[in-house]
Amino acid sequence: MSEVLVSRPKISPEERRRRREAVDYARGSVRLEGVILDAEIERINTRFIDGELTVREHFEALERHLDR
Repeated sequence: MSEVLVSRPKISPEERRRRREAVDYARGSVRLEGVILDAEIERINTRFIDGELTVREHFEALERHLDR
């Protein structure tokens, strides 16, 4: 089976900054609860920050990972 690659428009530097700030805020918030994000969650977050994932895809990827 072949994989279909979807081309995404490149996100702006401003959008990248907003995404990084949102992820950093969430990371800090859960850290206050004593939770340290695992490597797979950090990889998913990086893909979101880099524009590889939409907001919806980001949440779906996190949910799939956490449901394992």
